[in-house]
Amino acid sequence: MPRMVLLDVQDKIAVITIDDPDRRNALTLDISARLVDAVERCEQDEDVHAVVVTGAPPAFCAGADLTQLGAAKADGLRRIYAGFLAVANCTLPTIAAVNGAAVGAGLNLALACDVRVAGPKARFDARFLQLGIHPGGGMTWMLQRLVGPQTASAMTLLGRILGADEAVRTGLAYQTAEDPLAVARELARASAEAPRPLVRTIKRTMRATDVLDDHATAVEAELVPQVASIDSPEFAARLAAMKAKISNR
Repeated sequence: MPRMVLLDVQDKIAVITIDDPDRRNALTLDISARLVDAVERCEQDEDVHAVVVTGAPPAFCAGADLTQLGAAKADGLRRIYAGFLAVANCTLPTIAAVNGAAVGAGLNLALACDVRVAGPKARFDARFLQLGIHPGGGMTWMLQRLVGPQTASAMTLLGRILGADEAVRTGLAYQTAEDPLAVARELARASAEAPRPLVRTIKRTMRATDVLDDHATAVEAELVPQVASIDSPEFAARLAAMKAKISNR
């Protein structure tokens, strides 16, 4: 049996690929469990500094497998959610290379990433309303935080599907690209070249400050980790290299 979720690590960047193209990478209980495992392996691998999530063409992820979704109760739904929630909770930077349709739970998987790069065939489609079911997995929360209530309402209540350009315009995607996987890997390079603990700490701080209401509290929240980074040997080495470079000009 094929693995259906592939994990490839190169240059400190992990690429997780849902590889079930015949079913347009629909999320099954097995695929969700394999996504959880892949994310955990990235978390545990000190040589992974960033994670890219994509799907085998032609789709990114066509949503939850309808045969399993139809029989699912609360526990089964949580098991389907587990894959994209593992991505959402990942402590490393995550980028979705959206090469095709991201539908329903597949939209959730894209939303779970920190950044989305949309290819020419990208389609962002909530689809829950058309299927006659309520959105799940925190989709309404994730979507509204990114695009605001009006666009989120258009997508969830009015069936609006966003293409790549409109996704960028509304803030759902960061940029378009002919080759979203290649661009996602390029975006991940800065994290790959930075100290892994620093990358994780910055992501943790960004999540903490995102819910704050005032600047002063954010300053204090950043102060302790910034002092710790200044005291790190990695900073000392980079500062020495920069000084040497300047002095040799």
